[in-house]
Amino acid sequence: MSAAEVGGVFHRARDRTLDAFLAEEEREWKGPFYFIQGADPQFGLMKAWSTGDCDHGGDEWSQEIRLTEQAVQAVNKLNPKPKFFVLCGDLIHAMPAREEDANHMDSFSSVCSGGESPSFDHSVGVHGTPWRKEQTEDLQRVLKDLDREIPLVLVSGNHDLGNIPTAETIEEFQHTWGDDYFSFWVGGVLFLVLNSQFWYNASQCPALKHAQDHWLDQQLSIAGQRKCRHAIVFQHIPLFLHSIEEEDDYFNLTKAVRKELADKFIGAGVRAVFSGHYHRNAGGTYQNLDMVVSSAIGCQLGKDTHGLRVVVVTAEKITHRYYSLDELRREGIEEDLMKLMKEE
Repeated sequence: MSAAEVGGVFHRARDRTLDAFLAEEEREWKGPFYFIQGADPQFGLMKAWSTGDCDHGGDEWSQEIRLTEQAVQAVNKLNPKPKFFVLCGDLIHAMPAREEDANHMDSFSSVCSGGESPSFDHSVGVHGTPWRKEQTEDLQRVLKDLDREIPLVLVSGNHDLGNIPTAETIEEFQHTWGDDYFSFWVGGVLFLVLNSQFWYNASQCPALKHAQDHWLDQQLSIAGQRKCRHAIVFQHIPLFLHSIEEEDDYFNLTKAVRKELADKFIGAGVRAVFSGHYHRNAGGTYQNLDMVVSSAIGCQLGKDTHGLRVVVVTAEKITHRYYSLDELRREGIEEDLMKLMKEE
């Protein structure tokens, strides 16, 4: 699918905002609404995980195609329609390989292989690991069937940008999917989409990290002045999985980074952070900040089902519930959540 065709299908983020929503029309609270959050369709991981080879595996992704099709079908059937559908990163599994990766293995390799990281294949070169182009095209083909009245919001993950992102890998993401960080307004609520790879390792693009940090401070200043009903963050890597004090792990941000960010968010009145990356449901609270970790549309690493999260936003609170794809497609949203949207 060409860039022009993609642009015609998706409301891609440009100039640090999302053209699906006009800020001047969306800054005022208009009553309760809901959106759908998904994460990690990660085309190719299920095969790679089953073979224990997360670097060189992943040459087949029919299961992920089927599951993502089910997700799109489930969202399309919902009535009333959600305000948008956000995917919190790792859209595909094949990495944007770079020369630096030869000496820095994807830490997911050790998770996949039980602690042993296989050697890196130098033959993949700098244009991406095998099947990256095909996985991208297949995901775009599936996502284009999303109801055009339900904007798609895309968050970058480590498999989209690389564990150590560069200007080149970020440019590739922007060309394919849109900006790696941006904000938008919906019904008086400010949403911030962030590039969490900058906080994992920005050694190859420090100036770009600094630019996001400066931009984020500006956005949080708006939220801190209480010019919005709520502020909500989307990012791929969770701040933490269960507790702000937990040990550093592949699946969270380091203690120093997470604490600094969480304190910034709380100071600005951010109510919730939604993420993926863990391929399991998790989460916790820090002061009055809700850290929500959603399991995957694709490969499950725990006992959860392939699913999506329904998030209802009311004047006073943010309520969310995880549904299996089958449950959401067959039965829709439960009555108690529907009642919340009829209040006020």
